[in-house]
Amino acid sequence: MKKSIAPSGSIINNESYFLEGPHSRIKDFGFTLEIMFEFIKGFRTLHFAGPCIAVFGSARFKPDHPVYSNSIVMGREISKLGFGVMTGGGPGVMEAANKGAFEAGGISIGCNIKLPHEQKENPYLTREVTFEHFFVRKVLMFKYSYAFVVMPGGMGTLDELFEALTLIQTGKIKGFPVILFGKEYWNNLLMQLQTMEDHKTIDAKDLELFLVTDDIQEAMSHIKRYATDKPWLMRKKIPKPLKFLGEKVFFWR
Repeated sequence: MKKSIAPSGSIINNESYFLEGPHSRIKDFGFTLEIMFEFIKGFRTLHFAGPCIAVFGSARFKPDHPVYSNSIVMGREISKLGFGVMTGGGPGVMEAANKGAFEAGGISIGCNIKLPHEQKENPYLTREVTFEHFFVRKVLMFKYSYAFVVMPGGMGTLDELFEALTLIQTGKIKGFPVILFGKEYWNNLLMQLQTMEDHKTIDAKDLELFLVTDDIQEAMSHIKRYATDKPWLMRKKIPKPLKFLGEKVFFWR
């Protein structure tokens, strides 16, 4: 893969090179092919996993933190509903949610990302795929998820949260529940959203696109109401792998 050297001397991947601006037609076409093959790799890994719920949150929480403990329970309860748990595959909230699903005997998926300071996949995954590009990773996590649980997190978590809300607000995806877990943590964000509604930059109904809670069982009830009980979800069948394409069934362990 082509590398580019940043002014500081650090090595960054060709996504940074691509985003520098226009390059030659052949280089931009080559990048397009690379993205296509990365999507195909993701399809082949995730296509037979069944319906999942994405859990987002900070990679920085340690096992002794209450958010980590709550994330374990969240992953376990999601698994009990019959959904796979899909995370970014790293430490912190991601590891904890995957651990909860793994220990419950459910599907635990990690969509890992290559970073300058390499992020290792956590040890609680039944299926893992590693991406070069954030946007490919995010598209595939949204493609295979039927609800989004947002634990306390940083900039990446906010990016994923607002991507979900924008897709729902604009009708690109419909009926997908979004849960913000941790009322105190998200309080300032809620105040900002209220300010946006006061200034008419969003509608009052946009504030109804998500549930804010400190109660995991309330979160599960919300998922059951808006995801599990949806007729369109019940009609969906997990596609069968085709041997002549080299596709494999989803391995639980």
